[in-house]
Amino acid sequence: MNTPRRQRPEVNAGSMADIAFLLLIFFLVTAVIPNDKGINRKLPPPCPPNTDCNNNFVKQRNILEVKVNSKDELLVENEIVSIDELKDIAKAFLNNNGDGTCDYCKGLKDDKSSDNPIKAVISLTNDKMTSYNFYIQVQDELTKAYYELRDEYSETILKKPSDKLTKEDILKVREAYPFILSEAEIKN
Repeated sequence: MNTPRRQRPEVNAGSMADIAFLLLIFFLVTAVIPNDKGINRKLPPPCPPNTDCNNNFVKQRNILEVKVNSKDELLVENEIVSIDELKDIAKAFLNNNGDGTCDYCKGLKDDKSSDNPIKAVISLTNDKMTSYNFYIQVQDELTKAYYELRDEYSETILKKPSDKLTKEDILKVREAYPFILSEAEIKN
């Protein structure tokens, strides 16, 4: 006598691929991709052949020395200042018009400050132990100084708000106030 074998229920595996695909799409759509924080800077162009790029002399009066030490203290020209003062100090330095060649500058023409914005360099040095957040705050304040001066230039000289500038206008604004920032690490 033959006894019937127990029939095992079968699992339909045909829809498993569909379910896996739907789960994959679900996780791709709902996953949060972290935004990397960084500083958007344009590097200087490479040195042209047969030239000495290391021989670019900058007068000391055209350099604003900004230092951040390991205790997150901000020193501008070797004097401790608060982070809130940095933007105004940088703007006054950049817009000084010390040599009188800048017809759009409204500075004090201080003989110890920059000749004009085209020649002005902000030298930023920091210690290895400077906190990242404070370093970014310093970068932000210096960037704000440039952007505010550029906005003033676009409104007073070009007679346009900064959000209505053409590509040619943007180039003129950047030529008037070039973002020249030299960064280095403090050597102990």
